[in-house]
Amino acid sequence: MSSAFVFRTIVLDQQTIRTAVRPGSPDRVPLLIFNGIGANLELVMPFVNALDKDQEIIAFDVPGVGGSSTPSIPYRFPGLAKLAARMLDYLDYGQVNAIGVSWGGALAQQFARDYPERCKKLVLAATSAGAVMIPGKPKVLWRMASPRRYLQPSYGVHIAADIYGGAFRRDPKLALSHASKVRSGGKLGYYWQLFAGMGWTSIHWLHKIRQPTLVLAGDDDPIIPLLNMRLLAWRIPNSELHVIDDGHLFLVTRAEVVAPIIMKFLAKERQPAIMHPQNVTARGQH
Repeated sequence: MSSAFVFRTIVLDQQTIRTAVRPGSPDRVPLLIFNGIGANLELVMPFVNALDKDQEIIAFDVPGVGGSSTPSIPYRFPGLAKLAARMLDYLDYGQVNAIGVSWGGALAQQFARDYPERCKKLVLAATSAGAVMIPGKPKVLWRMASPRRYLQPSYGVHIAADIYGGAFRRDPKLALSHASKVRSGGKLGYYWQLFAGMGWTSIHWLHKIRQPTLVLAGDDDPIIPLLNMRLLAWRIPNSELHVIDDGHLFLVTRAEVVAPIIMKFLAKERQPAIMHPQNVTARGQH
């Protein structure tokens, strides 16, 4: 499944960062993936496999997740955005498109704001503006506050329908498949990720995001209610919203539907303004 990827573990800020690159066409801007909380890069492979084969992909495990080391003190989102930029430098990438999923969507917003010259386009999937978000049900949030679903796969399978919604409510096999790809970084790394977003919000600077932005939402998302995505699309000037008939993990469960939407968005070029030559009028007068 991941044979096309080149896996490397690099060292930045005394942290080991596990990276995975799927080489693609040099004519396309590479796509950098910011994953969800506690989620190792293998969990996005079904989505990646649905994208065009010549689309270059850069994925990584943030500190404390999967194959990356756990820092002794936690990062905040600006620090993680800076680390991502340094990772791109190390891997010899200039400009990228960025996609952020759930927790990673907040990090993607931070990256787009702090490094606008590095981020050409932005895709935000099942995410929010942070502390001002319209919350999900307390039972769902309580379960999300614990890394138990990553540490105990059987528990993850048990609660999948309630926390992820959508296709997970209808197909128990999805939860088993998802759990089989989990590679936990441990409790501390998960809590450090929670700390990164504590009190963080982008609501006051979303209007400054200048990148063309695709906002993707699930209509049955127990973690990020749809109103949050509508708020993002309303606040970001150059954005478009697509609502998917599924739950929180639609990027994986509806990959065959979502991937073409994303590829079409990434392929769109801004049309340059048509400048009418001054002599057009002159010719018309003859």
